[in-house]
Amino acid sequence: MNYQKEEFESKNLEHLGIIDEIGIVEKINEIFLIDSREKVNTGEIVKAIILNGLGFVWRPLYLFPQLSEEKAIGHLLGAGIEPEDLNNDKIGRVMDRLYKYGLTRLFLIIAL
Repeated sequence: MNYQKEEFESKNLEHLGIIDEIGIVEKINEIFLIDSREKVNTGEIVKAIILNGLGFVWRPLYLFPQLSEEKAIGHLLGAGIEPEDLNNDKIGRVMDRLYKYGLTRLFLIIAL
């Protein structure tokens, strides 16, 4: 058998790097499209939820607006995003959209 040698590169990306490196925000926004009336798009909300789940920020979702006391929201999620933009209504609407689309389907698209 003839095996080809493939080269791989590894990086230490930490929490934020992983999300940015694989382009989750962009992929989510391709699927759900960006509404120009929204200050925070679906991809950015998903990024906030993931950061919370990975323990980088840890807060119950309804307490996300309090993040500004400890973290630089603009650096983590994008310039111009304020803590009050991450309210439980917005997060809930995004979670409903994700569920209706299908979480397994969404995961497979991102993983591939």
